[in-house]
Amino acid sequence: MFCKALKPEKLLLLPGMEIIKHKKTALVFGASGLVGGFVLRQLLAHPAYRRVISFGRRELDIDGEGLEQHIINFDNADAYEHLMQGQDVFSCLGTTMAKAGSKEAFYKVDFTYAYETAKAAAAAGANQLLLVSSVGADPDSLFFYSRVKGELEAAMRALPYWGVHIFEPSLLLGPRQEQRLGEQLAVRLTRSIAPFIRGSVVGKYRPVEAEDVARSMIAVAQGLQPGQMVYDSETIYEIANAESGLTR
Repeated sequence: MFCKALKPEKLLLLPGMEIIKHKKTALVFGASGLVGGFVLRQLLAHPAYRRVISFGRRELDIDGEGLEQHIINFDNADAYEHLMQGQDVFSCLGTTMAKAGSKEAFYKVDFTYAYETAKAAAAAGANQLLLVSSVGADPDSLFFYSRVKGELEAAMRALPYWGVHIFEPSLLLGPRQEQRLGEQLAVRLTRSIAPFIRGSVVGKYRPVEAEDVARSMIAVAQGLQPGQMVYDSETIYEIANAESGLTR
């Protein structure tokens, strides 16, 4: 189901659990990506987290109190299970068909790596998963990209987390390392029309800032809400703005 936008203070708390300032540990996979980069930086500034552990193929040029970086081989994720000691798992791994170069390479990153790291973190004791997926994710989709995302969501739901929160943004807006002229024009256009895309039918196709996706993920993590939830673009936008107190 698509979760309604709830203010963080109104999210249901799991009985027997509480958020203790500066006591939580976050595990981040995919911090070199657009959403993952915002997630990492926002976590480092968030008062709930004492440690933020990033796992990647290379060290990132970022410093912060409580930050730990581990260079890992994603083909052997379970070998790093002992390093995955934390509560909240932020899975932001993903690539594009253009960058991957083939369907097989794309599947390895977007499904295998994402699933195996989440599986290892669950085995290490993590209890809450926050996953970046995509609008249109469907294991029965005719489109390869959407089918892979749908298969990943189904696999993630079967892992032993007490909370699985899946974020399905539409077009992601934000600074990218590589962007063609056509993409730049598309982003400008979508920024201008985004405020007019509202409602349950079209709202899920609303373009959304990558920074807002990160903000909503972290806000939802503080709710300690059990079960399995899916958040579309409009809900992501509303949660992020409720959290920041901004009206855009």
